[in-house]
Amino acid sequence: MAYIAPLARLIEHFRALPGIGAKTAVRLAYHVLDMKESDARALASAILAAKEKIGFCSICCDIADHDPCAICSAESRDHSVICVVEQPQDVQAMERMRNFKGVYHVLHGALSPLDGVGPSDIRLKELLARLKDDTVKEVIMATNPNVEGEATAMYIAKLLKPMGIKVTRIAQGLSIGGDLEYADEMTLSKAMENRREI
Repeated sequence: MAYIAPLARLIEHFRALPGIGAKTAVRLAYHVLDMKESDARALASAILAAKEKIGFCSICCDIADHDPCAICSAESRDHSVICVVEQPQDVQAMERMRNFKGVYHVLHGALSPLDGVGPSDIRLKELLARLKDDTVKEVIMATNPNVEGEATAMYIAKLLKPMGIKVTRIAQGLSIGGDLEYADEMTLSKAMENRREI
């Protein structure tokens, strides 16, 4: 169906978002058209503000509105234990279980040679820089339980073993092919409790 140009442009922008198909993009676009102008401006302003004010923590590479982020700057956290995750939303998933007191490192991806993603394409050098002093005693690999996540965990474990740092992997209470972002708190909590050394 042919849409007038401004509506077609709005639909295309919604379709570019992950998980949004053609029908949902059309519904969202029409919803925006039905909004009060003040609500539409507030939505546009929130999107712009998020893009302008959110950056990355220079320590853990998580998204943050100040540097270092709240977790990295908290004295109450155990800075000797780093939990390595693939994406910023995985930090939020882990924090929902409320019993992990260490800190995080966000890779912003996983190794995937078939997709052209190698070690230099994820935040690996930043992780290695954090391990130069003797502060860190354990690195917990909490990458997703899929082929890419497993390959990433094993690659990092092989890099860290000679450094004398304990490397563990969260237990497989998570479904294979799933994402941490969608796991419930109890599953994540049990997976963390039953982690193993790799």
